Amino acid sequence: MDKFVPHTIAAEESYESHLLGDVKAGFPSPAEDVREKLDLIKLLVKHKASTFFFRVNGVSMVDAAMDEGDIIIVDRAIAPYNNCKAVCFIDGEYTVKRVEMGDNKVRLMPANENNTAYRPIEVTAENDFMIWGVVTYVIKKM
Repeated sequence: MDKFVPHTIAAEESYESHLLGDVKAGFPSPAEDVREKLDLIKLLVKHKASTFFFRVNGVSMVDAAMDEGDIIIVDRAIAPYNNCKAVCFIDGEYTVKRVEMGDNKVRLMPANENNTAYRPIEVTAENDFMIWGVVTYVIKKM
């Protein structure tokens, strides 16, 4: 399973830059004057005390846009819901998966169609299990 080490956000941490406006993905247009300030922490973090950053280690979630080395933002204040992507603790290890909930069952679903080594994990009463937090954003390096 994937290994995670969370990073907490101190209350005073912030990164503010200028949002220059929209950019078209078609024909280029000149940048407009600065419209507004953009604070990335305010944009990406809704609950500072319960939000953590993890680096993705592994390729079991590539079809869910979580590639090796990406940073995921995980909020523990958000209640898990069916088909959410979440960091889960199961039998002493952390993993990120899509969570299928229904009929009093929980399954942790990988997202890598090209690798059959990743199989769904059926959570049973015998497992030491909890949904640790819900993934809210993925930060990618291009």
